[in-house]
Amino acid sequence: MHTLLSRLGLRFEDPVDERAFVVRFTLDDLFRTQAAMLLGAFVYCAFAVWDWILDPAHWLDTLFLRLTVATAVLLPATAALSWPAARPWAEEIYLSYCVVPGCVLSLIYLRLGPSFDHAAAGLIIVILFVSTLLPLRLPSLTIFCGLTWLCFVVCEAFAEHEQPGMRFINNFEIGMAYALSLYAVGARELRARRQFQIEEALRRETQRSEAALSELREAQAHLVQAEKLAALSQLVAGVAHEINTPIGLALTTSTAADGDLRHLQRAVETGQLRRSDLTQGLSRLSEGLRLLFSNLTRAADLVHSFKQVAIDQAHEERRTFELHGWLEDLMSTLGPLARRKGHALHIRCEDGIILDSYPGALAQVISNLALNAIVHGYPDGQSGVLDVAASRSSESRLHIIIADDGVGIPQENLRKVFDPFFTTRRGMGSTGLGLHIVFNLVTSTLQGQIALSSNRDRGALFTIDLPLSLSDGGAREPAVPRVAQRQSSGSASDSSEPLI
Repeated sequence: MHTLLSRLGLRFEDPVDERAFVVRFTLDDLFRTQAAMLLGAFVYCAFAVWDWILDPAHWLDTLFLRLTVATAVLLPATAALSWPAARPWAEEIYLSYCVVPGCVLSLIYLRLGPSFDHAAAGLIIVILFVSTLLPLRLPSLTIFCGLTWLCFVVCEAFAEHEQPGMRFINNFEIGMAYALSLYAVGARELRARRQFQIEEALRRETQRSEAALSELREAQAHLVQAEKLAALSQLVAGVAHEINTPIGLALTTSTAADGDLRHLQRAVETGQLRRSDLTQGLSRLSEGLRLLFSNLTRAADLVHSFKQVAIDQAHEERRTFELHGWLEDLMSTLGPLARRKGHALHIRCEDGIILDSYPGALAQVISNLALNAIVHGYPDGQSGVLDVAASRSSESRLHIIIADDGVGIPQENLRKVFDPFFTTRRGMGSTGLGLHIVFNLVTSTLQGQIALSSNRDRGALFTIDLPLSLSDGGAREPAVPRVAQRQSSGSASDSSEPLI
């Protein structure tokens, strides 16, 4: 039986899905079902008026039967559904609610004088109520039809019809009513099962999508953090390389000065110190100390600049700072890497610009754009010029241009460069998150806008527009990237962006 129902689409193979569907089908909109059950009890008793018209002599007996059924079965069954412990048995409650009055109805017509001449109409009304207002599934309705028809046939066997052929007419009408109700309920259940399958599939797919999205966001967060650390690591490597030069010179100078000092000491100890030796030794020591101080000062400046940039990027705290000095500190950490690659780095910044913003986020933006240009804009060991220019665009806005004179960005890639994970160098270690991080930082954290223009073989240019002071509303949602094709007449100094 289960196999047949499964083939007909009236039963699920998975028992869990079947139980879930039955609970939903039988208990969905329970308040409306209970209201229908109360209405059914009232109508069942109200038909005592019909009994009185048919047979005034016995209508009190039939009224007693109807009231007994209503008070003993219909109303208790309706009330039972309000009890949560009885709801798992909802379908059985519905079945008893339908079968008992349907079978008693045949006894009522057996008691009436006209007997079963008008019985078909009453039973059809019960069938209509059951098939339209109660959430019975097809198997339960089949049981109802079988039991009530059997009771009807048995009771009719004891009745006498005033007109010949009424037995056939009654059973024909009731049989057609049963057939139509079975079809209607079966079709309704089939549609409900298909809808349930669709909703379950959507729910499961939604859960899988949410799980996949959660995993993707987690992976993206790790990659973004890794990208930030990678940019900082490149700065560390560049600064370390740059510091090696003054530290190495200072070490060499201190070694030479130590040798000169030992030579003077031996001359003094042996009493063979000449005036010319003393003069020459003091001169060499003075020059050595000058070189030592100069190189150590250079190393200290580099360490200070890098420390400030690293602190800004690590803590992401909002503060007020003077842009020109801050930008020079930042470029001093990027300069070693650019020079090591053979690039020139030009800085132009208007004096007196005070910025109330997140220096760490801004440093991340400028560092990522510069490093992106170095990595992608100059392939095959080419060298070029990176320009960074900052000025006020109005009393409350800051305009920053970062340009390179590299190979530029192909037109088909212009609208993709800010997309996460888009890169043309995936096989060479790029993650495609550098410019995505830049876009999010500019549009959300820094509350600004970023625009890109590029022309093939003439470099690329990023234009960043920022408020001099952030609004109290905090970060906002990222905007839509703005990308424009730069005219070929644009100069190399007005460009800035790499391939990706």
